[in-house]
Amino acid sequence: MDREWNDSQPIYRQLRDRVVAMILDGVLKEGDPLPSVRNVAAEYRVNHLTVLKGYQQLVDEQLVESKRGLGMFINVGARNLLLQGERQKFLAEEWPRVRATIQRLGLKPEELLNGATTRRPTQTAEEKPKP
Repeated sequence: MDREWNDSQPIYRQLRDRVVAMILDGVLKEGDPLPSVRNVAAEYRVNHLTVLKGYQQLVDEQLVESKRGLGMFINVGARNLLLQGERQKFLAEEWPRVRATIQRLGLKPEELLNGATTRRPTQTAEEKPKP
């Protein structure tokens, strides 16, 4: 996990988001334990109640379960649940902006599929290396 925090949202929320990213990326898998609240608090120099609040959000979202005396573990189906939610969020919040940009630029589907791997930006005369 990244050690830097930003001021745009509370640290407990950023912590929750980092764990979610780790689940989506496959770093944390179903049944895996979360690092202990004490370890995270010490390592990232945050209050243990902040870590606990972030973890509690994961419990409330049914992504993690707490096993008394053992710790917190990723629930079965957590990644699929997250993927479903993240897909809906992307389609509702980000896709309209992306689609508008695609239309504004007049991009074709084949350009989108091939563009990232085969096309390079064209250089202006000033940027081209001189012999």
